[in-house]
Amino acid sequence: MSHPHPELGTPPELPAGGLRVIPLGGLGEVGRNMTVFEYDGRLLIVDCGVLFPDESHPGVDLILPDFAPIRDRLADVEALVLTHGHEDHIGATPYLLRERSDIPLVGSELTLALLGGKLREHRLKETVTHKVKEGERISFGPFDLEFVAVNHSIPDALAVAIRTGAGLVLHTGDFKMDQLPLDGRITDLRAFARLGEEGVDLFLTDSTNAEVPGFTTAEKSITPVLDQVFRESAQRIIVACFASHVHRVQQILDSAVKHDRKVAYVGRSMVRNMAVARDLGYLTVPPGVMVDAKELATLPPERQVLISTGSQGEPMSALARIANRSHNFVHLEAGDTVVLASSLIPGNENAVYRVINGLSRWGARVVHKGNALVHVSGHASAGELIYCYNIVRPRNVLPVHGETRHMLANGALATLTGVENVVYAEDGVVVDLVDGVASVTGKVSVGYVFVDGQSIGDVTEAELKDRLILGEEGFISVIVVVDSVAGKVSAGPEIHARGHAWDDSMFEAIKQPIIDAVNELLSEGNDDTYQLQQTVRRIIGRWVSNTHKRRPMIIPVVVEA
Repeated sequence: MSHPHPELGTPPELPAGGLRVIPLGGLGEVGRNMTVFEYDGRLLIVDCGVLFPDESHPGVDLILPDFAPIRDRLADVEALVLTHGHEDHIGATPYLLRERSDIPLVGSELTLALLGGKLREHRLKETVTHKVKEGERISFGPFDLEFVAVNHSIPDALAVAIRTGAGLVLHTGDFKMDQLPLDGRITDLRAFARLGEEGVDLFLTDSTNAEVPGFTTAEKSITPVLDQVFRESAQRIIVACFASHVHRVQQILDSAVKHDRKVAYVGRSMVRNMAVARDLGYLTVPPGVMVDAKELATLPPERQVLISTGSQGEPMSALARIANRSHNFVHLEAGDTVVLASSLIPGNENAVYRVINGLSRWGARVVHKGNALVHVSGHASAGELIYCYNIVRPRNVLPVHGETRHMLANGALATLTGVENVVYAEDGVVVDLVDGVASVTGKVSVGYVFVDGQSIGDVTEAELKDRLILGEEGFISVIVVVDSVAGKVSAGPEIHARGHAWDDSMFEAIKQPIIDAVNELLSEGNDDTYQLQQTVRRIIGRWVSNTHKRRPMIIPVVVEA
């Protein structure tokens, strides 16, 4: 077993005939999935997704993988393979294409269609796409790709087998083994077994549910629970789910028809994605069930169903605005039922519970995974992973897609089934497959790339830290005017505070110590403005910390008269 946090340097040159794996996102986190494979001087990318910010990223819209390790090698990229259409796997693709617009995009019909809307938003029109489906093989440079059907919480998901001269790699993407899926499309275990017979040299497996024992509950189990919610609800029903969760929307539509209700979508991404799914035949919309959201409002509450975005508590989502009573045409009433038909993405818990509390405050009945079976995971649990390891019998395993605890649990399952070499990595840690053996050989520098409005990558970790300090501890400005000729303070200090219940008059006690310290430096001939400002910062910072137990951002300004 490789240690997950070794002290690593720059990886050596890749040996001839070796395959290099460089994860740029998705290892140690749930999101930002992106893995680069290098063979014979050429590169293949699998997935290019985003991570959604949490409360530690104030003002940030999206978090991208770090393209820096491959930025000067984009001409070597043969293709970008997209395993399925979730944002954490396709969302960063437009940002990569801004740097090289003709990278071939490879994916299933639905995946490429969902991506197409995003590319149009970014005004990326001249893209190269290759639509594939399960059972097909296609080659890009030295990479021979075979696609395998897998079941997930979105239709048309694919695993990918990558053949090179270094061996056979099988990347599951996100998957589970629902044996009674709503669309009848199961994970192709026969193909997994066939690849196992051929000899899988490196198996990259979804780790998200590795800590969960047994098998993931079937999607069909939700249908009777939704029917019960519809049956018991006397007023309007609002269901929030991922804008790409076609299966869940199908169940809601079917329940609405059964209980004589009309349905409307709320949220731009929901409207767009469901139109794509309907047009391609992945979503069956019963005749007469769909109406415009504003038309729905004219119907009696007991005949209304809204399908909304915002199941993760996103502050600008439709559901959050409904909870805040700031939505432009949906107004929550006491007695309405709100269903959160999704699981919690790690890091989003506080935001989701804030929305639940907001909905409950207005008298809504909130049904969520914590009190009813209204959502099941799209990821394989421990029993399914063990099943796959026994079928595939890989020589080497690299757990992917998950936080550290998930990947360690996944690796432990592989070891239980007899896998002798489990390699643990994290973002930026380089794994080489040479002569059939996978090992950690070094690391490349990667970090978070923040999208903040029109800014991409300009916001740094230090600036986010400043934003957090401003939000939590407040802000103090101190202006001092000095006469360097006379060697003393000639005006001030003028002190102003924001962000706490501080009156400017409370700083009277610290003004004289600031004057004395600055005068002392000036009398010693030290009139360097930076040194004077640092002295002011230190004195008032220590005083605020000792007196008020706060550590605000302090901006000292020293001006020469």
